[in-house]
Amino acid sequence: MAGALPRPARLGLADTLRVGSAGLRSRPLRVGLATLGISLGIAAMVAVLGVSSSSRADLDRRLDTLGTNLLIAAPGQTVLGERAKLPTESVQMATRIAPVYSVSATGRVNASIYRNDHIDVGNTGAIAVLAAQPGLLDTVSGGVTEGRWLNRATSTFPAVVLGARAAEKLAAHLPGTRVWLGGQWFGVVGVLGPVPLAPELDNAALVGWSAAETYLRFDAHPTTLYTRSAPSEVEAVRSVLPATVNPQSPYEVRVSRPSDALAAQRATHRTLDRLLLGLGAVALVVGGVGVANTMVISVLERRGEIGLRRALGATRGQIRLQFLMESLLLAGLGGVGGVILGVLATGGYAATQHWPVVVPLVAWLGGVVVTLPVGMIAGLYPAIRAARLTPVAALIAP
Repeated sequence: MAGALPRPARLGLADTLRVGSAGLRSRPLRVGLATLGISLGIAAMVAVLGVSSSSRADLDRRLDTLGTNLLIAAPGQTVLGERAKLPTESVQMATRIAPVYSVSATGRVNASIYRNDHIDVGNTGAIAVLAAQPGLLDTVSGGVTEGRWLNRATSTFPAVVLGARAAEKLAAHLPGTRVWLGGQWFGVVGVLGPVPLAPELDNAALVGWSAAETYLRFDAHPTTLYTRSAPSEVEAVRSVLPATVNPQSPYEVRVSRPSDALAAQRATHRTLDRLLLGLGAVALVVGGVGVANTMVISVLERRGEIGLRRALGATRGQIRLQFLMESLLLAGLGGVGGVILGVLATGGYAATQHWPVVVPLVAWLGGVVVTLPVGMIAGLYPAIRAARLTPVAALIAP
């Protein structure tokens, strides 16, 4: 329509990025220093989070060796005062508990073990004979010092693995040695090292589950059930374990109390979480102040450019958008650089301490994603201040 005022053109995304990055490209030294300041703040946050998480992972690994997530279930007594029994399928039933990732069991066998068939019957050395499942050592974090552990093959033959103290009492430290067990000869296939999580195995002779049934009249009822579960779910597993392994008589199942180390572990986690949250917030505030300072100085120095753009038809909204985009790009560059520096610092320090390198997701998000809204907030005032300048005031300003 004739006489109508022209409408200002709208800036597309590509134009906004080009205009916003132009201010950064025109002052590379200042932008580099500002980005470095932001990067150092973000790197400090990422490094603190990463080093703390790596330290926590190492602590968790050490505490796991103490059995913080190990629960032991055993039969208690019936209402008549008799010794109860766990069902033969209790191991399979325990595996149905979702947080449980390892289950194994031993069963007491009514038999005695001797160095040879000439030893007096009463001289047993108090060595317990136990039927064991192949996965027992993994569940209790045990290890073999000589020979090998029971496997699917040896579990069906008259083979025995001796605990550390049992091997000393029997003077049978070498695989291939024969011992008199349950009235017949068994071959020693391995000797265990001490098992801190299950000390009852140190003074035991362990035979395969199937072999115990075949040669020693074992009734296949477990007498000790070992479970390992996610540390955060230990109490929940403990509450459902009796009803799961013995649905008909859950009150006849005794379950060990979770380790005190687990409570200490959780208290440590809570303390570290609060510390990391505070340090991360401080780092983000420092980064935001750096962006705001850089953008305010940029507005003061570029009044002539702002006045020229306004005189050529740029609207206040376009000026605001330009400086907001500059803030976002500046914060984004600082965030990416800070994450890279923080990860490298975490990896270097963790390597010197022989820790696993763990950089939590919150550190990555805090360094890359969270810096963008921080940059936008920090650049909001400079952008508004730039948009308020009139073309005449901006052009004649010293």
